[in-house]
Amino acid sequence: MTSLDERRSLCDLAETLAREAGDLALAGRKAGLSEVRTKSTATDMVTEFDHVCENVITNGLRNARPHDAIVGEEGASDQGTSGLTWYIDPIDGTTNFYFDLPNWAVSIGVVDDEGPLAGAVYVPALGEMFTGARGLGAYVNGEHISVRDNSLLTDALVCTGFSYAPERRLRQARRVANIVHKVRDVRRFGAAAIDLCFVACGRLDAYFEEFLHPWDLVAGGIIATEAGAVITNFSGGIMEPREVLASTPGVHKELVALLVEATAALGDAESDSLL
Repeated sequence: MTSLDERRSLCDLAETLAREAGDLALAGRKAGLSEVRTKSTATDMVTEFDHVCENVITNGLRNARPHDAIVGEEGASDQGTSGLTWYIDPIDGTTNFYFDLPNWAVSIGVVDDEGPLAGAVYVPALGEMFTGARGLGAYVNGEHISVRDNSLLTDALVCTGFSYAPERRLRQARRVANIVHKVRDVRRFGAAAIDLCFVACGRLDAYFEEFLHPWDLVAGGIIATEAGAVITNFSGGIMEPREVLASTPGVHKELVALLVEATAALGDAESDSLL
């Protein structure tokens, strides 16, 4: 069990390293990219700054917390003995970063055996630092944030994301077509950590996506939770990277029903073929 002071210290460390890496990446992006390649599919991009930023963060964590485990999107892996594990997404929203769009972030979160513990999501191009820790609330640039107070599904601004695999993207687009006419509107910003933070500060009423990874969710998840969001899978059960729904409490139940209905309309055979 970590104390409030320990959680605050972990959050401060995540913030410091996220700012250092994010400012480095922003300066590099302004200077121009020299190395861009793809990973799992033609739409899954990685740049030299994904690797540079992950190295900055992992070196900082190893110096400050040598006994903690580390898992990074670009391959960082330390076993650790402390019972705490850091999840790093050095640039969440690499496609946005590549196209010089502002919605990309550095996401650093830490978990214990109870789940997400503390985290920071830094959006350098917007000059916004989102932070949160268990029992300590959620903040942007030091100001307390909370989810939007909305109980009308028809007034809900909903965000989603699409997978890299073309077959999954097509299926996900069809699901959105079954949803868009029942909410205020749908957005797609392209960075899971930011989407979760936008729910946390009331810019979005909900965000849902499939087939993510822990490094996409740990920091943004604790920030959204501390801001009052409800986070589950699509059917209202325990959240897992395969299915994430985060929303303001007032529309969560209706969104679960809508997602279940919209997914069922796609047909079981198609769903099973993608697992």
